[in-house]
Amino acid sequence: MSPTRTTLPVIAYFSMEIALEEGIPTYSGGLGVLAGDMMRSAADLGVPMVGVTLASRAGYFRQEIQDGAQVERPEHWDPALRCRRLPYKVVVRVGNRDVWLGAWQYDVPSARRAPMGVPVILLDTDLPENNEEDRTLTHWLYGGDTTYRLRQEIVLGVGGVRMLRTLGLKVQKYHLNEGHSALLTLELLRELGAAEASGPLLDEAIQEVRRHCVFTTHTPVEAGHDRYAYPLAEQWLGGLVDPRILRALGGPERLNMTRLALATCGWVNGVAGRHAETSRALFPGYEVHAITNGVHAQRWTSDPFQGLYDRYIPQWVHEPELLVRALRIPQEEIAAAHHQAKQALLESVAGLEGGSRLDPARFTIGFARRMTDYKRPGLLFSDLERMRSIARRFPFQVIVAGKAHPHDQPGHRHIEQLHLWARELAATIPVVFVPDYRLEVARRMVAGVDLWLNTPQPPLEASGTSGMKAALNGVPSLSVLDGWWIEGWEEGITGWAIGIDGGDQEAHRHAASLYEKLEHTVLPTFYEQGPVWSMIMKSAIARNGSYFNSHRMIRRYASEAYWG
Repeated sequence: MSPTRTTLPVIAYFSMEIALEEGIPTYSGGLGVLAGDMMRSAADLGVPMVGVTLASRAGYFRQEIQDGAQVERPEHWDPALRCRRLPYKVVVRVGNRDVWLGAWQYDVPSARRAPMGVPVILLDTDLPENNEEDRTLTHWLYGGDTTYRLRQEIVLGVGGVRMLRTLGLKVQKYHLNEGHSALLTLELLRELGAAEASGPLLDEAIQEVRRHCVFTTHTPVEAGHDRYAYPLAEQWLGGLVDPRILRALGGPERLNMTRLALATCGWVNGVAGRHAETSRALFPGYEVHAITNGVHAQRWTSDPFQGLYDRYIPQWVHEPELLVRALRIPQEEIAAAHHQAKQALLESVAGLEGGSRLDPARFTIGFARRMTDYKRPGLLFSDLERMRSIARRFPFQVIVAGKAHPHDQPGHRHIEQLHLWARELAATIPVVFVPDYRLEVARRMVAGVDLWLNTPQPPLEASGTSGMKAALNGVPSLSVLDGWWIEGWEEGITGWAIGIDGGDQEAHRHAASLYEKLEHTVLPTFYEQGPVWSMIMKSAIARNGSYFNSHRMIRRYASEAYWG
């Protein structure tokens, strides 16, 4: 679908990052991958949607590991090789300068091979009309300092609305994927002539904006909510709205982008049932709905399992809920498909440190997350001697991946510590760190391991989606009861829980529970009860893969938030 040709009302989905395809580094992690899956399901289901994001010409970063430490490298890409330039430009006032924005269009194809897919507009300030500093505004995803981040959010929110207007699109609803694009609501107020209004006129304008805006909040973690000092915000917003309006909507002390979105969006949701509860407690007085995340079934199902589903469940791509029929697939075929996926994963990491020692017959644990404190990447390694003791009875190996934000020093230390532990355990337990976690690495990992591990600090996991991807490939989860796993967990059927829901949250108690489940339940089942393990694999597909997918997710948004 070309946004310059359609006359239909559309849903404009704004996200600072969207994972489009391998080789386009316009994402950093789960938020962007979710956005990409959202676009794909919209294309498959014919939902009239347009994505809006930044070109991010230098990407997030490529991760290299040197002596166990993360080193960041730029990941430059040329939009002209994957997108088409749109012949339009708009201007946005950023501080005391006019900044011109161009746009590229990437077309997300439909699995139905329908003529209409979903366009994604990538905003780009790298234009000759701009000075050198402004030309780099859309280069670095989450790069630079606070000022750079604020200026990017002006480009995304204000510039995105103006570009859609220039493209002639009639927008039914604006969907803000996290608070980064919240400034678009101020642009809508300006369009309504309320940028300097007060009293009933301002109230009516805010209600009109609320009727057209949907907000999805993703994180209960403090660092996930952008905040800016009001003098800084007023300096760079270039008089977009009266400072009194800005302060009334953005919070009393600093401009809080989440508060701004909550105040100006008429429909708000969290990304799992528990996360919605946490968000209501974090932001009392706001109604927060719950739409649990999902993943794009076709995108995250490995080739061997795609072939299997094509034979036994022919319409699964278009109706992932049909995966409930996976229980009918012969166990030996499930096992054969998983063996192929596991072999592909092990071959891909064979050249890494410790990779040559990985054994396809050995139980393989996968852990791949953003490397940050609340994800607790070291929980599995809390007691190395206990790990060795378990491995002597039931051999296992571990594959780990994940990036730390360049400014997250504790995250960097987690990566260094993981490499130290890997060397300490080398004689007993092979541990391999896969650098530069990205789409294809993730796709191989979620399909090729035998167990997916997730160890967040409750209640800080908003949703999590990697375990959903694993389930599509028959891989059960061992996870702390937080985020989506509270809804997907059926003990011994889809996987296993670490700890007790609502109980102890201390790391040492979770570590003890993790070891207990591994030694006395998970590993004995894998090695000694083959038919039971095969049934768990099929149950993960039938009960979790069939439900936690982005087709279900976008249908919920469409019926409740867009046209409900």
